[in-house]
Amino acid sequence: VQLQASGGGLVQAGGSLRLSCAASGRTFYYHMGWFRQAPGKAREFVAAISWSGVSTYADSVKGRFTASRDDAKNMVSLQMNSLKPEDTAVYYCAADVRYFGSVQDQNEYDYWGQGTLVTVSS
Repeated sequence: VQLQASGGGLVQAGGSLRLSCAASGRTFYYHMGWFRQAPGKAREFVAAISWSGVSTYADSVKGRFTASRDDAKNMVSLQMNSLKPEDTAVYYCAADVRYFGSVQDQNEYDYWGQGTLVTVSS
């Protein structure tokens, strides 16, 4: 399984970005997750979307970020609106193919993309 994240960039506070993650090598995933790691901080959960389309979000991004999936393209996206400087981080997509029930735990995920940098200027 390979995951390729894209869509990062530099945006001003209040702006929007859309991240995408293309998956290859497998067509079924229990969850596709998004995590981020800011400089000097631990990687943290951002959002996840289940095989059935149910989404879960970190409190810090609820109401601003929306996860979606396009099964025909084997791709998931993360629409990020009302971005804040504290959203600055490398964003990673991840795939869960075993499902242990903890979608916010990075140990749930079996495969990881390479990350894409999001920088939000104030």
